[in-house]
Amino acid sequence: MTHKKQKLLGLMLGSLGVVFGDIGTSPLYALKVIFSLNGTSNVGDQTLVYGVISLILWTITLIVSIKYIGFVMRASNQGEGGVMALVSLIKDSKLKRRPLLIAVGLVGVALFYGDSVVTPAISVLSAVEGLNVVAPELSNLVVPITLVILLALFGIQRYGTAVIGKFFGPIMLVWFLTIGIAGAWHITRNPDILRALMPTEAMAFITHHPLAAFLSLGAVVLAVTGTEALYADMGHFGRKPIARIWFLLVFPALALCYLGQGALILTNPQAISNPFFLLFPEWLRIPIIVLATLATLTASQAVISGAFSLTRQAIQLHYLPRLTIRQTSDKLIGQIYLPYVNVLLLIAVALLVVAFGSSSNLAGAYGVAVCGTLLVDSILFAVTMRYFWHKSRWSVGLFASVFISLELLLLSANLPKISHGGWLTLAIAAVILVIMHTWISGQRITTRRRKAAERPLREFITEVQQRDDQLVRLPGQAVYIGHHTGLTPSALRTAVEELHELHEKVVIVYVETSSAAHVPPDGRAAFDGLDYADGISQVTLTYGFHDSPNIPKALELIRHLSPELEFDPYKAVYFISLTRVITSKRRGMLGWQKNLYTAMSSNALSASDYYHLPMADTIEMRTLIKV
Repeated sequence: MTHKKQKLLGLMLGSLGVVFGDIGTSPLYALKVIFSLNGTSNVGDQTLVYGVISLILWTITLIVSIKYIGFVMRASNQGEGGVMALVSLIKDSKLKRRPLLIAVGLVGVALFYGDSVVTPAISVLSAVEGLNVVAPELSNLVVPITLVILLALFGIQRYGTAVIGKFFGPIMLVWFLTIGIAGAWHITRNPDILRALMPTEAMAFITHHPLAAFLSLGAVVLAVTGTEALYADMGHFGRKPIARIWFLLVFPALALCYLGQGALILTNPQAISNPFFLLFPEWLRIPIIVLATLATLTASQAVISGAFSLTRQAIQLHYLPRLTIRQTSDKLIGQIYLPYVNVLLLIAVALLVVAFGSSSNLAGAYGVAVCGTLLVDSILFAVTMRYFWHKSRWSVGLFASVFISLELLLLSANLPKISHGGWLTLAIAAVILVIMHTWISGQRITTRRRKAAERPLREFITEVQQRDDQLVRLPGQAVYIGHHTGLTPSALRTAVEELHELHEKVVIVYVETSSAAHVPPDGRAAFDGLDYADGISQVTLTYGFHDSPNIPKALELIRHLSPELEFDPYKAVYFISLTRVITSKRRGMLGWQKNLYTAMSSNALSASDYYHLPMADTIEMRTLIKV
């Protein structure tokens, strides 16, 4: 086997351990919730059983296999996926409705965070609830066991998705083989369930039982949970490995499992109480509970990794304050860990588990966020097809008419759930939107006032050359970090105008973020000697929104560009201008927004840490800005 094929197989197995856990564990609770909505007394109606299974299978086919695997995952930004990757394409475009489209994208991001909180709670709870089947007397231990498992899951995030994928990948391989075999065994006992493979069964269900079908659609979306995480995690493994393992293993196993549950219900209507665990003989149920618990940890991993990816993208695009981002792999740049996000998710998930207590109670909180995220992806993808890929109107219209219409129908079926838990994810999304809007507004005001205080760099350098007083040139190399390309860093102006001193060699570094996901190191820097042979030069470093800025490392790689850059960046002195934000009575933001922005600005990761500057050789100079 060639090295290329070995790498592909490794990525396929790794993606099983990170990407497919959420959608792969949906059979644990999806059918139970759907039939609880329709009532157990109607289970004897075969049209209902065939129709529900057909709805599930064709929803998965349309949304996951065709929409995401076939279309949306082709809309990557240099391999990175997720709604923020689509937002980044729109952000630097000249579309007339660009602000509105960005706002729609940010709504999708906020809804994904709501999903990221609910998924670990409902997934792990649904697995541990298998105890209710084998040992009902232990039901009071479900919540404590769930909390311990979740604590362990969030505790291992620091090791990165590469390590986690290697551990959970084989487990998920066993999981999909197990549920597929169990489903196939029940299909052989009642092969009539194969009728559900025909879309006509779904149509007959809708025609003969319109109300039941509409209620079922509100829970059918549970079968496609994790689809956005699948897209957001694409940067960790790539589209090709994800697509191949989906069609070779995951989709067939899910189809067999749902069909098997349907066959079991047709044979034994009482199995509706927990059709998944009753697929297995009694002697095997405890091992299956253990396997299901491990599988649901992978389900949680999918959205956790997706939350990390989206947060870094949002930080780089200046939609959120800077946070600590740790690269967990030297080879795969998409694999990261955000400690602060990890802790917040753990706290929120633990509170949900305690507050709701069961997967059935949490099911109502799921649908609205999932449907909203699916709809946002479809809208932005349609825009991408039309304005970036230049597809014809009829092809874009066909995509929209099929998928946007389907997702609007799913969303409308989930609206009644708002009062039964759906408000929770909407509340989480609303909080995230408020945070992003406040940060964006505050940054806009801060940037405008900082620019007004900073002078054009070339004008400043010219005045330095014409100064009559003596300017002391200190030995060594200084690097000044600028906020806005072409403007003078406040720290540099302070050194010249107030301290009357400047190092013999000075490099002014500006950092910009591209709309591309990644910018290769050899194409990242632009050097400018600033027209004077005075030891003062300028470097502009451009990073992708999925890159982690490291200024000393970048300067080390470009020493060959000019004699002005021939110095050891790890021995230079760094000067950085920090902004201290305080509230005032100026207009522009509401009072509570000013307080929130000030708090976020004060607690954001410092620029020196964010740019990986040497702590002992970095001097921070603060500028006061009122908002």
